[in-house]
Amino acid sequence: MRGERGFVLVITLVVTALLVALATEFIHEVFVATSHRKSFSEAQQASLLAESGIKGGIKLLQETQKVQDYTSFLDRWARPLAWEDEAGSVTVTIENEEGKFPLNSLVTPAGSLDDWYYGIAMRLFRKVGVSPDLIEGVADWVDVDDEPRAAGAEAKWYASLASPYAPANGPLQTMDELGLVKGYAGKPLAQIRPFVTVYADAPLAPTAKININTASRELLASLDERMSDDLAGRIIDHRKRTPFKSTTELLKVAGMETIGLALQFRVRVKGAVFRIQSLAKVGETTRIIEAVARIDGSQVTVLYWREY
Repeated sequence: MRGERGFVLVITLVVTALLVALATEFIHEVFVATSHRKSFSEAQQASLLAESGIKGGIKLLQETQKVQDYTSFLDRWARPLAWEDEAGSVTVTIENEEGKFPLNSLVTPAGSLDDWYYGIAMRLFRKVGVSPDLIEGVADWVDVDDEPRAAGAEAKWYASLASPYAPANGPLQTMDELGLVKGYAGKPLAQIRPFVTVYADAPLAPTAKININTASRELLASLDERMSDDLAGRIIDHRKRTPFKSTTELLKVAGMETIGLALQFRVRVKGAVFRIQSLAKVGETTRIIEAVARIDGSQVTVLYWREY
């Protein structure tokens, strides 16, 4: 009898252990399922909030265009926009793409290098520590022929890679595509990326103009071989006080009388293409949407959209 009671006790303990294990597994599955549902719900909400941030940024830019014919860092869009409530938070930052160098304008519609843009690119690349030889790689990527320039590359070179692919033989469509061009992957792309764009208002030379109200000091100093860092600094000091409302106002900057006369038909004071980044947080979940849009009054054309 004593042996039977011991056996029953063992069976009881085993059954109890199994029940505890089953209960624990059930609770774990409920917790995981609940967590997944919560994460999914937060992700959906964050995505909607991020999209609302993009729409809000576009609306702000449209309203700015209604009241002024210039685009500058003194405008409200140039400062981060932030909203927060019980649902979550959104932070929106905006950049004017015309304040960067238009890479696609290196090559004219006829397929040759544009001397003015090429000169700017040479000076800009040197200033930011990137080899000017890489410029010819972009030119070969963009032009339609298959004749490589001295430091460039065409289809034959790309076909020889371990993972071959073909050059576009057309304008760059995204900044990520630039990483495919010979020599740009890694550090060179990171160094040049803040200063260049593939989203100019008019992508091909000679109509893609740089906005002097939003261009960086490095780009301003590269606009003309006679420009200096000091002159670029004077332009920035002027626009901090009073944005340029016309290109002829460059002549008001001390030392810019001659250079300003040469530049006034090649630069602009108003932007139409903007990169908008919207970061939304709901609970522990973050969603970011990055968009590039061309805005012309009520007409909005989305050129790029990425959510991650």
